[in-house]
Amino acid sequence: MREMIEDWESLDDTTLVAEAKEGNREAFGELVRRHRSKVYGYARSMVQEAHAAEDIVQDALIRAFLHLGKLVDVERFLPWVHRIVRNQAMTRLKQDGRQRETTFTGLEAAMAGGEEEIEMWGRLDYVLNRVARGMEKEMLQDGLPEERLMRLETQRVLMEIVSCLKPRERQIFESHFFRQLSPQEIAREFSLSSANVYQVISRTRKKVIQERIRIIVDSYIQTRKDWGTMGKTMLETGKWQENAHSWATAGNVLHALAKAAGRDDSLAMVMGLTGLAFRIQVLPDVHIAGPTAFDFAEVFRKGLQNLGLSVKIVNGMKPGIGENFNLLDETEKGPKAMKKRDIHQALPEALELIHQSLDRGYPVLAWDLCIPEFGMLYGYDDEQKLLYMEECGRKDTIGYEGLGRGVMEEIFVLAVDAANPASLKDGLRGALQMITEHYSGKEPNVPAEAVNGLEAYDVWIEAFRGKGVEANGNAYNAAVVGSSRKYASWFLEEAARSSEAFGQDDEKVKGLLSEAAETYRQVAQAFAELHTLFPYPEGGNPNDPKVAPQAVALLEKAKKLETQGAKQLENLSNFID
Repeated sequence: MREMIEDWESLDDTTLVAEAKEGNREAFGELVRRHRSKVYGYARSMVQEAHAAEDIVQDALIRAFLHLGKLVDVERFLPWVHRIVRNQAMTRLKQDGRQRETTFTGLEAAMAGGEEEIEMWGRLDYVLNRVARGMEKEMLQDGLPEERLMRLETQRVLMEIVSCLKPRERQIFESHFFRQLSPQEIAREFSLSSANVYQVISRTRKKVIQERIRIIVDSYIQTRKDWGTMGKTMLETGKWQENAHSWATAGNVLHALAKAAGRDDSLAMVMGLTGLAFRIQVLPDVHIAGPTAFDFAEVFRKGLQNLGLSVKIVNGMKPGIGENFNLLDETEKGPKAMKKRDIHQALPEALELIHQSLDRGYPVLAWDLCIPEFGMLYGYDDEQKLLYMEECGRKDTIGYEGLGRGVMEEIFVLAVDAANPASLKDGLRGALQMITEHYSGKEPNVPAEAVNGLEAYDVWIEAFRGKGVEANGNAYNAAVVGSSRKYASWFLEEAARSSEAFGQDDEKVKGLLSEAAETYRQVAQAFAELHTLFPYPEGGNPNDPKVAPQAVALLEKAKKLETQGAKQLENLSNFID
């Protein structure tokens, strides 16, 4: 009779619970559909991350399946499930930061590459083997209804994810993970070489993880729909942006974020207080990635603190330096090339931060949306799964799954979390500490290939002398550093004109600011001449024996001046302290 029921929606919870206790999956499915958003909301109230709440809810529902027979008062189903969710959440919170057993649905995102990639594959092996052992153990038991339901649910979750595999791949995958056959045994069974089996297993692991990320993203969007937060938001960007722009794209976007958070600072002030106006990093052959060869999270977090802004960050950066985007073949760029790349492991977490920030009316800084530069996300459309973006003055859209699939295959998103009062004196003190650390080459987490601070000039000069300069990258470095020094001069002038007092040495401090401003104006002038020699993107002829000596002379002049400027800023820091 139970199997004949069709209109489950018309039944009350008490009847559904009674049916589910007898092993009716449809009844339990209706209970889940009816109460899932409430259960999710309760889980979300205990943990911050949406994907963590999803894991807790799914694990709690499976536990409810297993232990439904223990529910005495069938009218107390929802409070009973809430208690399971609470226990799951408390366990997760207590174990946070420590090694813990990982369920398949709770498999945490890991960054691809190097040791982390090995860890990711090892963790996947562990999870799949654990699922296989659990299924085998349950099959040996008497087949109680809740255990059969648990096994079916486990199989359903797993099979939904492995459904992305081709029939042959799936057979080998299941033989390895469920039947526990060695690659050599699989090779004999399928008439393949062991090398081919290893390749198939490696390929299928990658596909399974990609499919899991897609399922997480789809589940996240479905949760927004269930929760009533799914929609479309587009912020007005014009009120945050000035006509002036720096070649340092991070500065432009951080300025917009600061304005949106209520800071009424000029672009020069943002560039100065974040330290971006004083940065210089150079790579061998003066690679185009030099200006962005630093730890974004460390520098931006510290820099924005000087503006009184705290931030949230999702950091999915890879180690090392990528290719020069401008020199890549056109087939490696654009939407078609993007679709061939893997979905980034950090995508679910990044989407959640983007939604949180845009829903509060704050735009988001993002890296490598279409090109390896910093852009701004200012809107989203959940129905179309699109993000509205602006990058290097161009407005466009990017699909949710496109985030992190640019040429660099990296994700970095930053959103303002809170704005706090900050004085110019305190901001300047923090900025000078950052600048001094950078100039001395003591900044942490610098890529191995890069040389930063004043020593970067030596690498740049040596590249010219050795005729090993990449034209496009050199022209870009000259443009970015020159533009930054111009803003450095304007920042120091603006600070000197400020009505804010710096204590008993107020006049002395403002005098030092003005002196340093003049020094950096001269540095900017030297780079303006260098930029004339090597216009971007054309690049000029940096390895021409007649041109290279001129470049060396200008860089030596700039280094001498900037060394003087660094000393002036150090003296200024001592006075402020």
